Amino acid sequence: MPPRILVLGSGGREHALAWRLALDPEKPEVLVAPGNEAMARSFRRLAVAVEDPSAVVELARREAVSLVVVGPEAPLAAGVADALEAAGIAVSGASREAARLESSKWFAKQVMREAGVPTATAESHESLHEALAALDRFAPRWVVKADGLAAGKGVLVTSSRSEAEAFVRECLEGGRFGGSGRRVVLEQFLDGEEASVIAVCDGTRHVLLPAARDYKRAFDHDLGPNTGGMGSYAPTEAVTVGIEDEVSERVIAPVLRALASRGTPYRGALYAGLMLTADGVQVVEFNARFGDPETQSILPLVEGSLGTLLASAARGELEPQAIRRAPLTAVTLALVDEGYPGALRGTGTLRGLDELERSGVLVFHAGTSWNGSSWDIRGGRAAYITATAESLEQARAKLMRARAALSGEGWRCRGDIAVIPAPAMRPS
Repeated sequence: MPPRILVLGSGGREHALAWRLALDPEKPEVLVAPGNEAMARSFRRLAVAVEDPSAVVELARREAVSLVVVGPEAPLAAGVADALEAAGIAVSGASREAARLESSKWFAKQVMREAGVPTATAESHESLHEALAALDRFAPRWVVKADGLAAGKGVLVTSSRSEAEAFVRECLEGGRFGGSGRRVVLEQFLDGEEASVIAVCDGTRHVLLPAARDYKRAFDHDLGPNTGGMGSYAPTEAVTVGIEDEVSERVIAPVLRALASRGTPYRGALYAGLMLTADGVQVVEFNARFGDPETQSILPLVEGSLGTLLASAARGELEPQAIRRAPLTAVTLALVDEGYPGALRGTGTLRGLDELERSGVLVFHAGTSWNGSSWDIRGGRAAYITATAESLEQARAKLMRARAALSGEGWRCRGDIAVIPAPAMRPS
């Protein structure tokens, strides 16, 4: 009997995971919960409150799934993986304590210090007075982060002291991010080239997936506010074989040892957001899951059995030979509500997505709703389109042709994703 795999979540990352798992040679039955309307065209869609551990366990038992793949960070922070493991159900996803690498930026800093992982100097503050005074100890550009989960929007990088102070006040006094902003982390600014590396971990060992480059700023030339991600490409030539070895030896392996020594082994996808500086690799952040939108670029480059890899990691018996890298390049573009990441209009429409799928371009849905003839925009990041080819230039050209075939209103996208060299202008 083929495996039955449940993908938990409803965004573009989860759509990409479900799509790729369905390609495994074992021909698994892939279920999605809660999924979205577009995912329901290909996969059985089930209702569940993804942050309710008991509800997820009940669903997994009822459906007799062999593996649960947790997509978003919030269920991990809620302890869903812990509950599944306690129930004897294999889960690809970190425990609540291990997932604090993402749910608390200060916790991640403490683990990195303990493990000797290279990262920027940082301080944490819960007092407004102390946080404002601490800005004097950090030269521009200032990097200010809400400590907890903020959907990719809890970071400010600025050369303006007044903007830095205002962000600190919004976090500590204004409640901008609720409980996630009750502590702020101030960091030294790191200059260099960004890269994203995802490792699939079994508690002690790991295997790296192709490295990616994502674009977090809202507008071309890395201008505007931070978003959850406006696009990505993989692999990035900036991450050479030597740098991959450095990431494995100086970042992933030490963190796995540190967490194992705490009694909270890390099993699942571990995302390392890196800055490649003149002094070597520095860790900017960790995410306790597959990245979004990096997953949409990375998974089309993975051959073999992704499900076998994730299930073996969940058992603590990693089988790195279950997958291999395809000699391709992928470029992903996020199609977003015109107001994203600020006040969303929620009235836009995307036309032409289904035609793109039939032309060989990958389409992964997130915040969309079918109106009978086209897709209405119902979220900040509505959908993603991904093109693959033998070279980055060919993949980008294919993606731009696909973009030109779309129409509608109330949406936008960046036009410089995967332009090499990357835009020289840094965010201010």
